[in-house]
Amino acid sequence: MVIAGFLSRSALLVGGPRGLSHAVERALWHLGFSDVRLIDGANDRGADLLAVRDRQQWVIQCKWSGRGLIDRRGVDEVERARRDYGADRAVVVTNTGLNRTAESRRKALEKLGVRIDIWSGPTLEGIWERMPERVPAKYKLRPYQTDAAGKLEADLHTSRRGLLVLATGLGKTVVAGEVINRHLLSSPRSQVLIIAHTKELVEQLERAMWRHVTKYVSTQVISGDNKPVKLDGITSATIDSALRLVRNDYKPDLIMIDETHHVGKTGMFAELLDSCQSVPQFGVTATPWRGDKFDITTRFGEPSFTLGIAEGMARGYLARVDYRLYVDNLDWEFVREHSTHGYSIGELNRSLFLPQRDDEIVDQIRAAWQQTRDPRMIVFCQTIDHAERMADLLAGSDPSWRRAQCLHSGLGRQQRQVVLNAFRLGRVPIITCVDVFNEGVDVPDVNLIAFLRVTHSRRIFVQQLGRGLRLREGKESLRVLDFVTDLRRVAAALDIKRSLIALQSAFVEELALPEESQIAFTDETAGSFLEHWIRDAADLETSAEEVRLEFPAWQGGS
Repeated sequence: MVIAGFLSRSALLVGGPRGLSHAVERALWHLGFSDVRLIDGANDRGADLLAVRDRQQWVIQCKWSGRGLIDRRGVDEVERARRDYGADRAVVVTNTGLNRTAESRRKALEKLGVRIDIWSGPTLEGIWERMPERVPAKYKLRPYQTDAAGKLEADLHTSRRGLLVLATGLGKTVVAGEVINRHLLSSPRSQVLIIAHTKELVEQLERAMWRHVTKYVSTQVISGDNKPVKLDGITSATIDSALRLVRNDYKPDLIMIDETHHVGKTGMFAELLDSCQSVPQFGVTATPWRGDKFDITTRFGEPSFTLGIAEGMARGYLARVDYRLYVDNLDWEFVREHSTHGYSIGELNRSLFLPQRDDEIVDQIRAAWQQTRDPRMIVFCQTIDHAERMADLLAGSDPSWRRAQCLHSGLGRQQRQVVLNAFRLGRVPIITCVDVFNEGVDVPDVNLIAFLRVTHSRRIFVQQLGRGLRLREGKESLRVLDFVTDLRRVAAALDIKRSLIALQSAFVEELALPEESQIAFTDETAGSFLEHWIRDAADLETSAEEVRLEFPAWQGGS
């Protein structure tokens, strides 16, 4: 039997300060907390972890000591964090205990009505004994997820390769975690390697695996600044770190590649997979398309299981969507005067759609906001400057939006985690962004999305739309406001519309769904024109900007 496992005094002593925070973070999930976020850093305002349980905000300060008890600084820091974050509960966690001055300070605060909980070394060992073997499950595998896991397992057994294609929001990481869990149950001493292209995504994947394996399975992350000694259980690594391991003769027993569309014909992913040809390998992605047209099925085989965004919506596994394409800005004068010419997509995008003012867009957002129950919104913008301007504009446009925030890759990881935590709690109503939500971020509370003048990419479109399609208790639907400036975006939306019409007619009677999703234009005349034209423009959605199109004569118009 494992005594206290990753919460044992010996494990915490060896792990150092980072190991203590990591162990506590994992334990919180086993204790039924949600939205656990590591924010340790120079500007953490006294908190190393933020977590939510029973709709209460907790702040946790972790104090590691290699010798002796900790002083009162930990108590003072977590008390400051409690005030700054507006937390309901505050905890100091240490692998040892409090010294006399720290305990005196805790008692003094208690007399003032401020409760600071202490989780000492013995407390942590007791938590290990009491906490369940697995993270409490909020839901069971859906039928298609069970089917997908079984088919992936079968392909790994027969061909040693597998590929899972699931739209964002349908649980590709859930299926991958189930496959890895089954593998470790049958081969407990196996070493599993999970690879992704960014450090942040790698860390998210490790945390996701905690929900699938028992507390006895070791997990660790390898990236440029983090190099654990042991590689037992599950190792999550960036591609460059994983490749260094393989070049030094490391051979795992199972390899998973997340966001598999990053695998190309050549490069680091290709070198690693070629070096481990005898090892079972599987990939997962929501968007199997690559810009260079490399077909990932040549590496992983035909998909073991596929479920796309339209079928997920039609079957009721994704939120019902009310998608509105704002094409009121169509330049009808351009249409009338230039309908006989050929243009590149880029030229058409610049000429066909008149610029829309940000304050007009805000009015449309306000109207949608007022029609949505418990609204939480993401606004996708063109650039970081545009996202920052929109956040300021929204914050000053409505009292309920005064805490609107901008989130982008230029912000530090710690700051992004704090904003996401506040968004999850409803303290931040709107987030404006550029690309932060494209991969690996789970925000099921979102029920409003706006696309503002964004350049179209089929892969990014599906990823961003998927951020709002995840179901959660009390979420009725997703409302999408797409202020169109790219014909390929119209083509993408119409493609989903056609698929939905076909699928809903097949499934709505079978599943007794209460309401269907809909995709519509705000201007019926413009919508009719675009739909008429795009119907004959083959492969428009995935075309490059320089591709030339014949612009049809239009007898209607505005």
